[in-house]
Amino acid sequence: MKVRPLVSECEDGECPTIYATDRGTLAVQGRLVADHGLEIPAQEALVEIPVELIRRAVRDNLI
Repeated sequence: MKVRPLVSECEDGECPTIYATDRGTLAVQGRLVADHGLEIPAQEALVEIPVELIRRAVRDNLI
């Protein structure tokens, strides 16, 4: 899969980021949430990103 950054909290790639994929989907980089009490399948993960990141992506018509 190929990804390209849409919107990020920083420039160095080590912070919350929303990516567009070549599959027509979005991938999200964020802080792994461990104590959520949910049953998440082994191939999935729950990550946390700032609400402002989504707002900025929508405002800038990126998603």
